[in-house]
Amino acid sequence: MPTTDKPHQRRRSVKMAAPITWRRLWYCVYTPALAGVFTRISDRFFRTRDRRRGSSLLLLAPLLAEADPSPLPLFRSPGSTGAQGTDGLHARFLWMAEHVPGFRVPGTHIHILTSPDQFYQAMKARIKTAKRRVVMASLYLGTGPLEQDLVDCMQEALQRSQEVDNSDLQVSILLDYTRGSRGQTNSRTMLLPLLQQYSSRMRVSLYHTPDLRGLLRLLVPQRFNETIGVQHIKAYLFDDDLIISGANLSDSYFTNRQDRYVLLENCWEVADFFSDLVGAVGDVSLQLQPDNSVSMMENMVHPYRGNRDDFSASARQHIMEVVNTARTSQDIAKSERLKRENKGEEGGGEEGGKEDTWVFPLIQMKPLGIQVDEEITQRLLTDAGPGATVFLTSGYFNLTRAYMSLVLGVGADYRILTASPEVNGFFGAKGIAGEIPAAYIHIARQFYSKVCHQGQQERVHLHEYHRAHWTFHAKGLWYYLRGQVRPCLTLIGSPNFGYRSVHRDLEAQIAIVTENQELQAHLQEEQEMLYQRSTEVSSSTFQQPDRHVKLWVKLVTPLIKNFF
Repeated sequence: MPTTDKPHQRRRSVKMAAPITWRRLWYCVYTPALAGVFTRISDRFFRTRDRRRGSSLLLLAPLLAEADPSPLPLFRSPGSTGAQGTDGLHARFLWMAEHVPGFRVPGTHIHILTSPDQFYQAMKARIKTAKRRVVMASLYLGTGPLEQDLVDCMQEALQRSQEVDNSDLQVSILLDYTRGSRGQTNSRTMLLPLLQQYSSRMRVSLYHTPDLRGLLRLLVPQRFNETIGVQHIKAYLFDDDLIISGANLSDSYFTNRQDRYVLLENCWEVADFFSDLVGAVGDVSLQLQPDNSVSMMENMVHPYRGNRDDFSASARQHIMEVVNTARTSQDIAKSERLKRENKGEEGGGEEGGKEDTWVFPLIQMKPLGIQVDEEITQRLLTDAGPGATVFLTSGYFNLTRAYMSLVLGVGADYRILTASPEVNGFFGAKGIAGEIPAAYIHIARQFYSKVCHQGQQERVHLHEYHRAHWTFHAKGLWYYLRGQVRPCLTLIGSPNFGYRSVHRDLEAQIAIVTENQELQAHLQEEQEMLYQRSTEVSSSTFQQPDRHVKLWVKLVTPLIKNFF
């Protein structure tokens, strides 16, 4: 079974055997209470073995329980609510800097890309001119001509660096192990020629979730094992330029799959952070070798052969060291900036640009015990009081219970955009995968019913994206303060605001807070471009013939909510 990021064109052959269907139905009806009993019994029975090599059966528990708690306790600092206007925006959102690094950059260095082709061409152009580093993190790399062209750009850059520039260009690629290893021709085989030719300058890391191990790893079919958890970060870095997106490195994401993309030019501090972050995740991942084998770095715990708790603790420490080091550097930079300001020195940004924008990197890696993005997203939704407006979009609308309770609580106006059935990435797929759009219809109907039941129709609006021959994968939000006609904050990156994003996958996005009016205008244009292709959902929407949902689909929807 493919993940939610699999392109529409490649779902024609998805089929599931009858035993798998039976097992998935069993997972649906298996209650959290029974799962708890199963977990306690298996934990006691296998505790001794788990200390030695990690329990296999114990890892079935995440498949059987729906662990979606209430909103987390919010961290607050006195006086952090801030002003309502654009003045003092940094003061209003500076609480984020107490928990993650906050990078000050000129708003003129941030550019909103609007189309798959812009995204693709921007990457190719920057790979070809990179001098020091190319760092790319994605779920997978496709195997078509467009993807091969991207690999050829890397080869050209490495060859030029070696023969002409005499520079030490390093290329580092981070992908998911399960998705990147599927089939005989896959992400690994696409990159092997480069790895074989430039082994000292090329690194390919394949992250493997610690939750797919033992008996579970043996039993779950290849097309379904991605649902246990994947590397889902989408960050593309070229020297000091960085593209943050929700798009993968695959042909449809370069042609007719609508996503979001932001380019940060000449923002070296942000680029360094994401380079270090991708490097840290790569360090705890399997390393692809020139003979297509994989191995772990020395002294690193194996993700599925080693003890699960040991792997998670080690990985968490390794990754959080990047965050904590960056925060320490920020504190030092802040102190130096204050000294300059006290001396009356200029505090302008690079190339004389005004540092009127903050960039906060947010990461979510619940299997490793990291939940920064979840905490900050909940705080943002909580603080979005009456008069504020939040435009929120997700290609796969499946809000967690915590996010849903915050949206439905009295507060800001919400305009939520999701894919209509015909632009859902699974539309037209064969087998069970072809019914996934119907499951999302059912989820949307349940949400709309809650909105109506609570009398929130004037405050919470649900929209569906339509575009012929396209699929929809955009995610993130735009945040408007009371009385403002342009957004002052956006979230953009890989999270979908759903169960998988919060509990299963490795995710990263950035919060951009800006006083730059030109950048605010571009964010507004981006939001309008997406919402102008949508229609608002009403009760009549679900009465249309193409919105009929089969009974068995309704029964398995709880499973889909947890895995897609």
